[in-house]
Order: sequence, then C-alpha cells, then structure tokens
Amino acid sequence: MNEQKRFLNKGRPLKSPIRDNIELLLSHLGKMEGYLLYKVYLEVFGEVNIRSIYYHLKKGCEIGLFEIKEIKEEKGEHSWGNYSRKVWYGLAKKNSREISTELAKRIDNALKIVEKQD
Repeated sequence: MNEQKRFLNKGRPLKSPIRDNIELLLSHLGKMEGYLLYKVYLEVFGEVNIRSIYYHLKKGCEIGLFEIKEIKEEKGEHSWGNYSRKVWYGLAKKNSREISTELAKRIDNALKIVEKQD
C-alpha cells in the first residue's frame, strides 16, 4: 500500500497555471488557432514556451477541457513544405469561466496588437 501511494504523485500534476490561463483566453475569445493563441498569451500573461502551449492544448483535449473545433490546411510557400496545417481549439461544451472586465480588456488589446503584427 505504501508503495502505491509513492507512485501516485509521479508525472506532471493535472492542475496547471498555463492551462488555466489558456482556458481564460478561450472562454473570452471562443475558438482560436494554436499559434495565435500563443502570441496573445505572450502579450497578456508574459513569457511562455510555444511547446508548453501546444502541450497544454493537447493535454487539455485529453482531459476534456478543450476540444479541436476545426482543422484547416492552407497552401503556401513555407520552408517545411507547400502547406500549413492550422488547428483551431475551443472550450469543451460545458466548460466556461467568468473573467474580469480588466482581463477582458487586456485580452482584446493583446489581440489587436497581435493582429497588427501579422
């Protein structure tokens, strides 16, 4: 029994501040493409690695917090090939969180800044 308890706490915890912040962004913006979500996250919450964003999006889908809303393949001339695959994420049906008006304004301003850059 003691051996089992020792191994229960192995691995990453289910609770994550990054995933919580992604949930706040998606609850305000609806669905969003992964890379755009990363750029808005940087503006609103600060430094984060893009791989962490994609890890938490994938993990959130596995635990039922997020879901893939749409997948688009866009043609173009890229260094990796002639198309890019964009995955749009959103909250799962029953998940939504209330956010403060101050945070909503910060998210909207960050989205404007990011869209201007592109």
